[in-house]
Amino acid sequence: MRVISYKDVKKNEEINALIEKGNDVLYELGYTEHSRKHAARVAQRAGEILEKLEFDEHEVELARIAGYMHDIGNCVNRNNHAHSGAILAYQILREEDLSINDVLTIVTAIGHHDEATGTSVDAVSAALILADKTDVRRNRVQNRNPANFDIHDRVNYAALKAALELKEEKKVIQMNLELDDSICTVMDYFEIFLERMLMCRRAAEVLGCRFKLVANGNKLC
Repeated sequence: MRVISYKDVKKNEEINALIEKGNDVLYELGYTEHSRKHAARVAQRAGEILEKLEFDEHEVELARIAGYMHDIGNCVNRNNHAHSGAILAYQILREEDLSINDVLTIVTAIGHHDEATGTSVDAVSAALILADKTDVRRNRVQNRNPANFDIHDRVNYAALKAALELKEEKKVIQMNLELDDSICTVMDYFEIFLERMLMCRRAAEVLGCRFKLVANGNKLC
């Protein structure tokens, strides 16, 4: 079996079309950006997490691939997009002759990345969840009218800075968040992202670490 790389996946026209169609759908529904930019950021961050924790390069590459493909199911429907995305990923990757074990690792990560139904079950899924759930930034807001912002828009628009910090020696994965509290308070953040932060805590545990959240200089968990 040949080894498909993250670079191959990133250039795959079918995968990119699925991502962009999914983002078009979410734009019409008023959701935040889930384009190739988000996909690439998640892929890069997922790989970096495993790299810094000294996982082998093969798992790092699988995390990058899962990170890039994780939202392809949005083109089918936002509801259950993790599940439909996993099925689409299985079909695409099997055609690429990737080994079945690698395909299943990627599919499992994609199928478990949504907080409604998923959780971390291995290192690749944990890295994907941490990378995805911490991608909070102003330019993900696709709604150009602040008067129509929902709470998701307000939280992302208020994010002046969001960085994931790995303290390898202390085995700590820390999200540092700076919010403009005239737009969104820390309580607003927790209202919408509590489940996601609990997902991140579980993901960090799977990687043998603790998860910490620091917002506006205050340690919250």
